[in-house]
Order: sequence, then structure tokens, then C-alpha cells
Amino acid sequence: MPNTGHTVHVEEHFQASDTVRDIVIGMSDGLTVPFALAAGLSGAVDSPVLILAAGAAEIAAGSIAMGLGGYLAAKSDAEHYNNELEREYREVEEVPDREKDEVRDVFKDYGLEPQHIEAIVDKMSESPNKWVDFMMKFELGLDKPEKGRSLKSALTIAFSYIVGGIIPLSPYFFVSHASQALLDSVIMTLIVLFIFGAVKGRFTGSNVLKSGLETVVIGGLAAAAAFGLARWLAR
Repeated sequence: MPNTGHTVHVEEHFQASDTVRDIVIGMSDGLTVPFALAAGLSGAVDSPVLILAAGAAEIAAGSIAMGLGGYLAAKSDAEHYNNELEREYREVEEVPDREKDEVRDVFKDYGLEPQHIEAIVDKMSESPNKWVDFMMKFELGLDKPEKGRSLKSALTIAFSYIVGGIIPLSPYFFVSHASQALLDSVIMTLIVLFIFGAVKGRFTGSNVLKSGLETVVIGGLAAAAAFGLARWLAR
């Protein structure tokens, strides 16, 4: 291939935002909720076995609940998209002039001249499928949901929750006193929270350090609140 002297510009755009969102939802809750539960129980009892049993039950229930929530949310999004799609097809067929005006309004916002807009509208109206697709994206701001998105979202959130939940509970497997296990859990979980937040920031384009610290603060506050409440109730 001849060298033209031009540098090829390759734009890198992250394409897995839905999956990352599901991992963030599951992992962050999995880290903070069992962490807060274990911290709270450690303020009231000194039995790692009891804390592990409660933590395991919470992880099981939490992962199912979170996964189900993800499934229903994704299913609701898909149903909303399909309903709007049917409505747009119906409007293109029954009230095409009004739909053309809506297309004109979209391009007016981009500063196009009227003659250019009319050429686009006339060309677009020749293809109902492309016309409807344009309206879905630019009028309603809706993208076609990924096939099988509901199940994928449910499994991703549930698995991420389980992985996150195991981390703060793991010290209780190896330490005989809950107070020592709590200290180890705090250190381990805060480190993982920072790493998780930093990785999340890297993938989403945010500041890595800021994202990591924000995640640590949120998780730490959740655990501190639960621990303090358990201490107060145990008096």
C-alpha cells in the first residue's frame, strides 16, 4: 500500500456500556452491602461462623433480587422500544406530513439550510424503515436493544454481585475472632473498592483516581453506618 503521507485516524469508542453498567451495579452493591452487613454484625457478635452464614444468605438473596431487577429493567426497556417502534410506523403511514415536520425540526437544530433539509426529508420519506429508524434515534433517543439483553443483564448483575460479596466475607473464613476479621475485611474491601472504581473509571473515560476514591468513600460510608448502628443497638 503506497504511503500517502496522511496519518490514519482511528477513533476509539467504548461499545459495551450496558455490560459495564451491569457489572458496576452488581459489583458495587456486592461489595458494599455484604461488607456493611458483616461490619454491622461484627459490632454485635464475635462469631465468624454466624457472620458467614448471614453473609452467605444475604449474597444469595441479594444476587437473585439484583439479577431479577436487571432482567425486569432490560425487559421493560425492550417493551418500551417495541411499543414506540410500532407507534412510529403507524404515524409514518397515517400522518406522514406531521412526521416530516418532526424530521425538519431535528435538522433545524443542527443549523441546516431549508433547501438542504427538504432534500433530506424527501429522500428519507422514500424508505419507511430508515425513516422510522431515524425518528427512533434522533426524536426519541432510543437505540434498538441487544437481542437477549434481559437474560444477559440478569446473569451479569447476579454474578458480579456474588463476586463482589465474597470479597468482604473472605477474611471470616480464616480468622477466629470477628473483630480481627473485620479489620482484615475493611482493608481488603477498601483496596478492592478503589481498584474496582479505578477500573470502572478507565473503561468509562472518567478520571481513574477520582473514580477510585469516590467508590471507596461510598462503600466506606455504607459500612460505617451499618457498624455504628449495630454498636448502638447492641448497647
